[in-house]
Amino acid sequence: MAAKGWISFWWLPIISALVWVGMLLGMLLHWIINDHARPYDYQDQDIRVVYISNIGADVLKPLFIAGSCVTCLFLDLSMLAARWLRHRGRLVPNSSRGEKALAILTIIFAIIGTAGLILLSIFDTKHHKKLHYLFLLFFLAGYMLSAICTCWEYQRLGIKHREHRDLRISFWAKLAIVLVEVSLAIAFVTTNFTKHSDAAGVLEWVVAFLFTFFILSFVIDLYPAIATKPHSTRYDKRGLRDMEDASGSTSPHHYGNGAVRNTSGAF
Repeated sequence: MAAKGWISFWWLPIISALVWVGMLLGMLLHWIINDHARPYDYQDQDIRVVYISNIGADVLKPLFIAGSCVTCLFLDLSMLAARWLRHRGRLVPNSSRGEKALAILTIIFAIIGTAGLILLSIFDTKHHKKLHYLFLLFFLAGYMLSAICTCWEYQRLGIKHREHRDLRISFWAKLAIVLVEVSLAIAFVTTNFTKHSDAAGVLEWVVAFLFTFFILSFVIDLYPAIATKPHSTRYDKRGLRDMEDASGSTSPHHYGNGAVRNTSGAF
């Protein structure tokens, strides 16, 4: 899944982020240009900032569903790729049961968030308002818990492998995004239930666009796998492992951040 170091796993979160931003911008511009920034018939007519879900309940519902499905598919594949690469030794591996449990919980909660987003796009606010809000809760809670678990995992990895700056960068980037997103999500839920609709509308758009940066943070995680292509370099639980090829093992030479390069010709 890598060609010359450019077509690789780190493209998964980039595709997810591009689809997500493209969908949001398409919906926002459609409302501003085609609908003249007016509220829809099935919502409060005093609202000046329309919710994403209200746009997605009208003619752009197919875009909302398709964009949500593709975004979640590639985001979940990013998380699965990170877990698989660590298991295969192409990224710094999880060396404890706690780290492995956090990695698995990250994926499980992401799947719950995925189900929530796809279902809320299908059960729209126009025809299924109660179900829509239920699935919105699944989406927010699922991805928030997933983000907390992945932050915790990277915090543990970063302590054990201080020589890998990418682990620390990923941890601090994800932590900052999580703290901001959780604060804004709480503010959104509060303003929504207290009927401060315009404030809630603004917060929903901000939370949605900031979600892009959480998706992109997985580029930091997956990019180092370029240096550990199949049959070239590996990490073990102590940090290093020689490559073994079909013709037999040769003396390894250290390079980079603790990885091992085999000199038998394969790279």
